[in-house]
Amino acid sequence: MIPYGRQSINNKDIEAVLAVLQSDFLTQGPAVEQFEQAVASYVGAKYAVAVGNATQALHIACLAAGLTDADVLWTTPNTFVASANCARYVGAQVDFVDICPKTYNLSVSELQKKLESAEVLPKVVIPVHFAGQACAMQELAELAKQYNFKVIEDASHAIGGEYLSGKIGNCKFSEMTVFSFHPVKIITTAEGGMVTTNSKELYEKLKLYRSHGITRDAELLLDKEVGPWYYEQQLLGFNYRMTDMQAALGFSQLQRVDIFVAKRRELVARYNELLQELPLIRPYQAPEANSAWHLYVICLQLEKLSKTKRQIFEELRAAGINVNLHYIPVHTQPYYQALGFKWGDFPKSESYYQAAITLPLYYDLSYEQQNEVVACLKEILR
Repeated sequence: MIPYGRQSINNKDIEAVLAVLQSDFLTQGPAVEQFEQAVASYVGAKYAVAVGNATQALHIACLAAGLTDADVLWTTPNTFVASANCARYVGAQVDFVDICPKTYNLSVSELQKKLESAEVLPKVVIPVHFAGQACAMQELAELAKQYNFKVIEDASHAIGGEYLSGKIGNCKFSEMTVFSFHPVKIITTAEGGMVTTNSKELYEKLKLYRSHGITRDAELLLDKEVGPWYYEQQLLGFNYRMTDMQAALGFSQLQRVDIFVAKRRELVARYNELLQELPLIRPYQAPEANSAWHLYVICLQLEKLSKTKRQIFEELRAAGINVNLHYIPVHTQPYYQALGFKWGDFPKSESYYQAAITLPLYYDLSYEQQNEVVACLKEILR
């Protein structure tokens, strides 16, 4: 079976984790801060806060942004449910903005139209850098300034990607950016997430929300005279900390992030060449962005085929090609339908979903395996 994605672990990664296991700190130690500083430096942000997974990162980013049950968050339907669920965790309402049919990212033109006609404006908008390609952030940031909403970038797919000559995660066009370090992502901490920001105020809030709302920082304590044992809970936070073992693995993986991304780009170029004669649409690369290529998604031209998408999907899996689907539109999930959304609300996302299949793409995918994927796809589509 050729998976659609998987981690790449080498001896240096293993040695990094073993070193932590043999140290004094398995959690709340120096490895987490080292990893945070390394990610912040790599993407060009001032601050970074590591957590247990990207869903936790989205949650505390919403809290730090001041999102409440009196507010609305907008995001894209073409994403994992966490990009919307984070609003529901704080009691906020959710709405969606349809996608650009080329990039499959949130459409800025659709966003502008929705803002112009909205009775209630969003407090927060979460653009998702789908498959590793940045959304049109410069234009989105201009709308954020005009309509006074905050931007949290969901870059779960996108560490190592670039936009307008800067690294995704530098927060030039947003308040915060969220990364995921799940095993199928570009680098992994097994499970893990991170929020980057350039705001000292947001950074301090994110740290509090991550760790029960508790601080020992002498500069932040309201009562500074009690003693060295003293700590304060200043808000209602969570136990969302990353362990030092995870952070050590992440720091080791980060040393190879550019190698990982370069190999993915090479494999994408090969796919683009090998698939050019088939009845499908290959991924589009926006000129202002340089994708990190977490995913390689094709869209079948079903009108030219005698088989359904399901038949093609199942035949690929039966042949040992473990294709996947990213994503079922969030607004069609039963939970969101119960909130009033329905099929037909966001037609571009739904049209994309009907044709999309995710092909295998990961650092250790060999040319021979990639050739096998292509040969199998050609045989099924002919």
